[in-house]
Amino acid sequence: MASVLLEHVSKRYGQVEAVHDVNLDIQDQEFLILLGPSGCGKTTTLRMVAGLEEVSEGSIHIGSRDVSHVPPKDRDIAMVFQNYALYPHMSVFENMAFGLKLRKVPKSEIDRRVKEAADILDIGTLLHRKPKELSGGQRQRVALGRAIVREPLAFLMDEPLSNLDAKLRTQTRVELKRLHQRLGATILYVTHDQTEAMTMGTRIVVMKNGIVQQVDTPDGIYHRPANQFVATFVGTPAMNLLTGNLVRQGETLSFGFDGQSVQLSGVTASAVNRLPDSQMVLGVRPEDVHVEPQMASRFPETQVSAVVRLIEPMGHENMVYLDIGTQSIIARVDNEWHGKIGDTIQCAFDPSRMHAFDPSTEQSLM
Repeated sequence: MASVLLEHVSKRYGQVEAVHDVNLDIQDQEFLILLGPSGCGKTTTLRMVAGLEEVSEGSIHIGSRDVSHVPPKDRDIAMVFQNYALYPHMSVFENMAFGLKLRKVPKSEIDRRVKEAADILDIGTLLHRKPKELSGGQRQRVALGRAIVREPLAFLMDEPLSNLDAKLRTQTRVELKRLHQRLGATILYVTHDQTEAMTMGTRIVVMKNGIVQQVDTPDGIYHRPANQFVATFVGTPAMNLLTGNLVRQGETLSFGFDGQSVQLSGVTASAVNRLPDSQMVLGVRPEDVHVEPQMASRFPETQVSAVVRLIEPMGHENMVYLDIGTQSIIARVDNEWHGKIGDTIQCAFDPSRMHAFDPSTEQSLM
């Protein structure tokens, strides 16, 4: 396997810049996720690494070699597509062996590689079947097997699980993670699914409008988002954002909004103290909003009055939608909480888990 390096890579289609100045250093054996909404430039970035799109500016290195203008077939990479792209008239074995036959790999070597890949993916009993005789999950494994037999420097995967149902997607996600650990492979993986990104990636690249917003570990992306977009894109439900003003009373800093206030302390207070004016945005994740009386009482300095607007039972937990004046937030609570729609309750924010953003730049102040 090998590292992959993108230096100041951009892609333009006429006057439209689809990807802007991307710099990524993908380490050998890393599982790097490109995450973002449709049209953010993640697939275009992947296709430039594959050689399926020309680079408008910048350079791409795979291992020690500059491949910016090298044809796809000579880049020594393997790509797994969303739609499997299997040959319907060929058996599973023939599909997996096809690329090797084109490269005139000896038959004995082809047999060895296909058998090893089939064993890894648990499809050894399917080698004689045609794609139409396989389930969606089995077809995806064949597509992965076809990539594995290449023994490439890097694997590129473009939303390979999006055509699977929810249960199979979860199962295949686990299999892909195990496969990465077993092969020690360098993988560049594109998805819009934050669950895939958080559970599989060693690092995540969050993109928006062709621009990289943040590169970090899953833990860093979730707990230390670089800006409001990352904060609300990663996490289900999204992070709550409240707009208000910074209130200074001597040495005490508070966040005031809709006639109520929340006292700021620790890292949050230090961060917002740098704001040039009084406006700010406070962020808090749903699991850090406490509506249970025993929990809310632990944080009297952040208690506010809220009206229960909606309760969504999720089985093991409830999502509680709250109105605080003109603004709304969501709390993730235990399923044993027994509030009612229309109740006015006291809720509190965990002061050690709050986030602060500059409203003018939307960048994190933390």
